[in-house]
Amino acid sequence: MRSAHFTGLLTLLVLATGAQAHEATHRTAHKQIGKASIYSHRFQGRHMSDGQRFNVHSSAAASKTLPLGTEARVTNLKTGKSAAVTIKDRGPVPRGRIVDLTPHTATQIGLTRKEGIAPVSVVPTSLPQESAAGH
Repeated sequence: MRSAHFTGLLTLLVLATGAQAHEATHRTAHKQIGKASIYSHRFQGRHMSDGQRFNVHSSAAASKTLPLGTEARVTNLKTGKSAAVTIKDRGPVPRGRIVDLTPHTATQIGLTRKEGIAPVSVVPTSLPQESAAGH
């Protein structure tokens, strides 16, 4: 009986560790292709997920999957223009969108407010220390 109990606990530990490894893998640096959208000016001054205040003129960006603090290069697949961003917030919410950009960054990659969204690639260039150390 003791052996069966130990085996059951060991199985739970392995499953839990596997789930954590899957979550860590899900948030690792890999190229993503999807749509970018633009933050509204009304978010100016509000707190982002990293605790800093949002600035429409900054290179801050939001991602649902990349770790906060990740530096990445966002490229507009229509224009070929790209810009460096730092993931500081969570989002975007709409399905199919992989990154929210500040109006400043959107302009840099040729995304206009009139278009609203654009096909992009997001390539992480640097992970934050705590995420990089875990891999």
